[in-house]
Amino acid sequence: MSGRSVHSVLVGLVCLALASAICCSSVGSSNNIMCLESERHALLQFKQGLVDESNALASWENKKDCCKWRGIACNNQTGHVTRLDLPFISFNYTEVPLRGEISHSLLELPYLNYLDLSYNDFGGMIIPKFIGSLSQLKELKLAAADFSGPVPPQLGNLSNLHTLDLSFNDFEGMMVPKFIGSLSQLKELKLAAADFSGPVPPQLGNLSNLHTLDLSFNDFEGMMVPKFIGFLSQLKELKLAAADFSGPVPPQLGNLSNLHTLDLSVNHDASSENLEWLSHLSSLRYLNMARLNLSEAVNWPQSLSKLTLLTELQLSQCNLPDVNLRSLSFINSSTSLQLLDLSWNSLNSSIFYWIANVSSNFVHIDLSFNNLESPIPDVFTSMLSLVTLYLSSNQLEGLIPDVFTSMLSLVTLDLSRNQLEGGIPKSFQNLCSLESLTLWSNQLSENIEDSVKTLSCAENTLETLHLCLNQLWGSWPDLKRFSKLRELDLSINQLNGSVPESVGQLSSLEFLSLGGNSFTGVITESHFLNLSRLQILELSGNRFSINLSSDWNPPFQLGLLGMSSCKGIVILRLRDNNFSGELPSLENCTRLSIVDLGNNNLSGKIPTWIGQSLPKLVILRLRSNEFSGIIPLSLCTLAAIHVLDLSHNNISGGLPHCFNNISQSANNHHIHYPSFTNVLVNSELMWKGIEREFGKNLAGMRSIDMSSNCLMGEIPQSIANMTELKSLNLSRNYLTGKLPENFGNMKMLESLDLSRNQISGRIPSGTQLQGFNASAYMGNLGLCGPPLTPNCPPDGATQADDNKNMIMMVS
Repeated sequence: MSGRSVHSVLVGLVCLALASAICCSSVGSSNNIMCLESERHALLQFKQGLVDESNALASWENKKDCCKWRGIACNNQTGHVTRLDLPFISFNYTEVPLRGEISHSLLELPYLNYLDLSYNDFGGMIIPKFIGSLSQLKELKLAAADFSGPVPPQLGNLSNLHTLDLSFNDFEGMMVPKFIGSLSQLKELKLAAADFSGPVPPQLGNLSNLHTLDLSFNDFEGMMVPKFIGFLSQLKELKLAAADFSGPVPPQLGNLSNLHTLDLSVNHDASSENLEWLSHLSSLRYLNMARLNLSEAVNWPQSLSKLTLLTELQLSQCNLPDVNLRSLSFINSSTSLQLLDLSWNSLNSSIFYWIANVSSNFVHIDLSFNNLESPIPDVFTSMLSLVTLYLSSNQLEGLIPDVFTSMLSLVTLDLSRNQLEGGIPKSFQNLCSLESLTLWSNQLSENIEDSVKTLSCAENTLETLHLCLNQLWGSWPDLKRFSKLRELDLSINQLNGSVPESVGQLSSLEFLSLGGNSFTGVITESHFLNLSRLQILELSGNRFSINLSSDWNPPFQLGLLGMSSCKGIVILRLRDNNFSGELPSLENCTRLSIVDLGNNNLSGKIPTWIGQSLPKLVILRLRSNEFSGIIPLSLCTLAAIHVLDLSHNNISGGLPHCFNNISQSANNHHIHYPSFTNVLVNSELMWKGIEREFGKNLAGMRSIDMSSNCLMGEIPQSIANMTELKSLNLSRNYLTGKLPENFGNMKMLESLDLSRNQISGRIPSGTQLQGFNASAYMGNLGLCGPPLTPNCPPDGATQADDNKNMIMMVS
């Protein structure tokens, strides 16, 4: 579930540690007072309703005193159970959360004041109404436990409640319940990412004791940030990120003088022309207004000038107006600022010199996606505490300077998408804490071995090395010392020679991209036997060859990906190589989302297991090979497919009548991009007669390309039901018969090519089909009507006859 983020798990760990400490303390001073038998029995009944696959509640059977059970705490004088603290916490990947039902037996715990079932899995059930009868509850935490709506109004009876956390559930677009406004003792209210919609009920303005309010990641339907929030004077933490608020931010927020955390980020249609209210928040330590429109906020530097306690400032994508950065010198008086994010703001290089005068205590700086020019200056030399530095996507040029020599704490450095030259300076030998180095898309030109040698001090820490899209040359570098390397991208350089089998020693690799070089030699199974964590493999555009023996064939060269080591692979791209033979079995690669084996010499039939064993397949690209036989019906079961390209093969038979299932199913699926930092998932498609590369916009694509094969028979009627299809190419086949009468139902079509077939009849009129160029239909002598011909010949005549008549008339 989405709520089981690393942050949430850490919070859960803290809660569990506190609960354990309280439990131990209670038991230790209880003078051997044990829990009541009736309450012990109630807990065992509660356990019976749960599915505990990880045996998390094993202690609930081994010890008679329930006060010593995991997650239980008791009053040290009466023995009554006061806490039930069972958030799911995974210490390894084999553990799973609790499931099942929540038993009414909890009502037999009359002194229960703390209930936490967060991060478990209750299968979309409604929060039990009887929880509203646990009248002593002070803290109720049900975050990310897969509850759905509506929230039972009985929770409004919990008049003693101090903490209510319903975040990361699915309340199905319901409004935030008004009854929450009657819980007058609430100090902490967390409703983030719970699928609530707007407007926010004004009753929440009654919660005068609130210290924490989190309404982030909901859909309040473009409503304004409620003014009443500005009168919750006890607020210390206010989070309204990505909540679909719009309009001006109410200046009443300036009344929140106790606020130390304010997050208004990612509300695209919200703005603030006057930030004077911000200057009153002198206690503020964390401020995030990323993607808030501040284009008219000419006074933003002055408004921030009194925030001397600020430690984190995030103003990414704020359309900040051009100001004299000297007016930001207020932060000179504050040595507290550690995190600064001004990315995506079109700032110029003067920001460097402002930063130099601000503080040397920075831990994180992000100036990516700006207009920084000229060489990187030496302003970072004194920043000994810097851990992360992002300067990507600017116009920085020249050599990488030695300014990073003193940054012994540097963990992440991103200089990608600039115009930097030369190589990695020798001073990088001092960066012994470096975990991520991203230099892709520059103009670096040195021997790759020299680049790697400069990173020798980080051989025990480096996890990410992205050097693609440069001009690095030489043969495969010695990388076997980098045992923690997870992402390695050397693609699109000038590397040559063979790839040694020692690449298989990099057992931590999850992402490997070597495409677009001139690597040669033989790729064998032994290259990948130890790469059990590999998820993305990109080898396209090289000169690999395969030597065959009597007991060895090309499929087995690819078959290494069909073994148990491929279970984690998400993307497999081996296009533009010289692979031949039949397609190997990838049946064990059940997580595959993208398979691109285009432009090889693969032959044989398209295997049926593709549709049976790869349920998450989004892109299947087998174009420009030598596949033969018929299209297997199992491809119709690819419920998530967005792009299906079998063009330029020798496939025969007819078009399956079930193809309409593909488009209809794919409409409910979205491309899942793996979480690698700089991976651009793309695919080449034939679009309106031109091969184009699609990147992030692949998510909205629905494309089928069967062109240049040997397909015969009529176009099935069911194909017209593919109403979400945007591109269809059936050209250069032997298709016959008439176009289906309902062919015009595919109203989303933007690219169509039926040329070079034997299709006859009239192009359905009164549809978008007339909007395509005549070239989409040419080469079908029996086809007529706009846009191919002005009219259709009389019944019984053919277009060929009509063409002859037209020739005679011209003569």
